[in-house]
Amino acid sequence: MAPDPLLTPFQLKHIALKNRIMSTAHEPAYSEGGMPKERYRLYHREKARGGMALTMTAGSAVVSADSPQAFGNLHAYDDAIVPWLKVLVEDCHEHDCKVMIQLTHLGRRTGWNKAHWLPVLSASPVREAAHRTFPKEAEDWDIERIVADYATAAQRMQAAGLDGIELEAYGHLMDSFWSPATNRRSDIWGGCLDNRLRFTWMVLDAVRDAVGPELIVGLRLVADEATEHGLGREEGVEIARRLAASGKVDFLNVIRGHIDTDAALTRVIPIQGMASAPHLDFAGEVKDATGLAMFHAARIPDVATARHAIAGGKLDMVGMTRAHIADPYITTKVVAGQEAYIRPCVGATYCLDRIYEGGGALCIHNAATGREAEMPHLIPRAEVSRRVVVVGAGPAGLEAARVAGERGHRVVVLEAAARPGGQVGLITLHPRRREMVGIVDWRLAEIDRLGVELRCNVLADVDDVRALAPDFVVIATGGLPQQPEAAVGLARSSWDVISGEIVPQGRVIVYEDGTGHAGLMAAEMAARGGAEVELVTPERTLAPDVGGMNHEPYMRAFHELGVRVTINTRLAGARRAENGIAVRLQSDFAPGWSEERQVAMLVADHGTTANDALYHTLKPMSRNLGAVDYAALIGAGEVFPTRYPGGAFMLYRIGDAVAARNIHAGIYDALRFGIRY
Repeated sequence: MAPDPLLTPFQLKHIALKNRIMSTAHEPAYSEGGMPKERYRLYHREKARGGMALTMTAGSAVVSADSPQAFGNLHAYDDAIVPWLKVLVEDCHEHDCKVMIQLTHLGRRTGWNKAHWLPVLSASPVREAAHRTFPKEAEDWDIERIVADYATAAQRMQAAGLDGIELEAYGHLMDSFWSPATNRRSDIWGGCLDNRLRFTWMVLDAVRDAVGPELIVGLRLVADEATEHGLGREEGVEIARRLAASGKVDFLNVIRGHIDTDAALTRVIPIQGMASAPHLDFAGEVKDATGLAMFHAARIPDVATARHAIAGGKLDMVGMTRAHIADPYITTKVVAGQEAYIRPCVGATYCLDRIYEGGGALCIHNAATGREAEMPHLIPRAEVSRRVVVVGAGPAGLEAARVAGERGHRVVVLEAAARPGGQVGLITLHPRRREMVGIVDWRLAEIDRLGVELRCNVLADVDDVRALAPDFVVIATGGLPQQPEAAVGLARSSWDVISGEIVPQGRVIVYEDGTGHAGLMAAEMAARGGAEVELVTPERTLAPDVGGMNHEPYMRAFHELGVRVTINTRLAGARRAENGIAVRLQSDFAPGWSEERQVAMLVADHGTTANDALYHTLKPMSRNLGAVDYAALIGAGEVFPTRYPGGAFMLYRIGDAVAARNIHAGIYDALRFGIRY
């Protein structure tokens, strides 16, 4: 058999990369005070254990104090970073995984009111929409000091033992000089391409003088901003050619597009419902034009696409960055011929949305990522095999069954519906979110592999549970949609619309205070069905639990379909009217203001209420009476205290059966409880 293209080695200058799989630079926002401490280190170590050839840290590490972190960026300008990085590098090198870091000056892609409150700068004073920044125009003395900062930052990375560095040039300071959209200068830094590249050459020369010829140096660069007034394809490819011809860089990492708005960012880093690997062919064209080693990542979520990228000669190293957040052991599974066991990236982009909203990266359905100090990716066997009954086969229940199966327990899952999946079954009715089915399908395959018994069409009662003589009972029965108190009996739920049970017509208000996807989905689907939709929310921002990248396709649809959005407005009451429902709205800010709207239908997304009747029935029969020791759960010790020694089993509930939360919360519950017995 021919060797797997993904597993062939690649020689990058003096660096031998054992295969073609990498994780490109990104900032998981795990840093502490700008330092890559334990959480950061363990995250990268786990991917190294998983078999990849190269992990890139930071996205990006900032070289200057006037480039304050925007989303947990590392401080490459601080000598204190060297020992932290050194330990990280040593950990990864133990697994023959090379380590590089991305360096940058963020330019206008940050805020002035952070860190030292220094002015944000760019090639020209052109506002960046994403960070609402009005930068100052970089002066000669700014350029001189920043060039020197790049050089000293590179020296720190070399001292830490990193195998290479990558300079960031898309949406940041360096490429702000390249692009006509951000460079309006008429001095030696603007105008012709030679002038616009002047800063880049100064940085590269200073870096090479500082670290010598041995350290790998590359650029992650935009070669086409794909916007009318930005850097065009012809000039972008010419820049790539010049960089390759200079001999100053060892590889290129190409992206296409611009990132100064949420909408533009999702075209550079596509989410679910968008095309897979949309810029792969373009990266291959740049590779052909330059002859330089080519890295690339942009929604390459699966092994088949990655293999095609290498086999087709489009890339030398393929970045599967979000895919490794979902499963850091991709390469190990490929080597073992177990591709079917890879936990899929479903494109939810919960990871990046959390980063851009100020949180740390978390995978929507791998609760161990980012928690490597406490949560295992590879579930250890338990010392004693127990009988476990899981009631409910949504994401949380299936994860509980998977973890229990991996622990070696004997597991039965009881599911009331004809098919497992819970609320994911609703989500996937939206065409753009069909990939979410991977959360369920992967777990079904896993529990089948582990010998877990799944019984559907069982509306479990006490007798069903007790007949199985369990040692542990896990209640994962989820939640049911609840109505806001002001409209009980008068509103239809978001689930009714998403499921297709109703197709609203005429004028419709969708009242959204669940703060997540469901209200937005219902509004979009109602509008697509022909309704005139107004989405009303009491929040000051729309669906605040939906991050900017997932916000984009909803807003595109809302604008195309004419959905009106009203914020800061609360549902105060509703009554039946001659032609539908009279909805009364009020303001938290102006207590005397109210307004009544006549609509054909009121749809509400008010979260869910726990479907917990079985839990409360079983509770007095359990040894722990349903109690959980939270201090032990987040620390150490016995999680399930014995409160009734005569009880037949330990009992706990997870996910929405506790309270309305989200998929990740339910899966995290299942994992952290499941590894404790």
